[in-house]
Amino acid sequence: MTQIGQSSTGIRIELPSLQKTVTLAWAALTDTGHRREVNEDSLLSEPPIFAVADGMGGHSAGDVASAAVVTRLAEFAGRDHLEPDAINGALSLAVSDMATGEGVTDLGTGTTVTGAAIAVVSGVPQWIVFNIGDSRVYQLTSGVLEQVTTDHSVVQELVDAGRITRDEADVHPHGNIITRAVGFHEPPVPDYRVLPIQPGMRLLICSDGLTKELTAYGIRHFLISNPRAADAAKSLVDAALENGGRDNVTVIVLDVIDVGEV
Repeated sequence: MTQIGQSSTGIRIELPSLQKTVTLAWAALTDTGHRREVNEDSLLSEPPIFAVADGMGGHSAGDVASAAVVTRLAEFAGRDHLEPDAINGALSLAVSDMATGEGVTDLGTGTTVTGAAIAVVSGVPQWIVFNIGDSRVYQLTSGVLEQVTTDHSVVQELVDAGRITRDEADVHPHGNIITRAVGFHEPPVPDYRVLPIQPGMRLLICSDGLTKELTAYGIRHFLISNPRAADAAKSLVDAALENGGRDNVTVIVLDVIDVGEV
């Protein structure tokens, strides 16, 4: 497990090109869980980018893969904003790094990755949300929880085709099979979505170790019940562990405190 960055109760980021500021607070937390011997998740919480990578269990050196991704993305720490091309480049370099990692076989290794980065789109500050695999980003705004990312998984394809329901997907025996990853010597292909950065919004970035154990209703409950990011992160991880903790659990709770003028 690799963790880059610390939690913060309030950091103001200046966007000189817009003469705007964005004030954020966040908390990042990870746990090995009850059934895994190694934590193959890695996380990054360094403005302007926040990300969670879940090394693929059952493959060689999943922790090497997740660490490679967050290490490359961490090279953007300290910038005021990012562009999708920069994220694409970092993920491609991470795939190359994995090939030389300790314990990696000729078959390679892989990881999911999901996260959010501050960007300037159409002249206003926005989040660029990116995703490969089945780690997720959720948005909580005015009490409404939305799953921002779409899983790259076999069960998600079955849901999209109307062959199973969302409830059936949650207990499907192929729930761990993903259809897209970073690694295995293949070019990474992330999905992107743009979200306006608005005061009062909260993002949750998490590995599937959380979503295996908590429903969307449960996630919303803990996000709403805990105004402080640190309390929300701890409550989510504790609940996942109490519900079984079958996998590594990693969360970043990210709050937009204010959007103002320089």
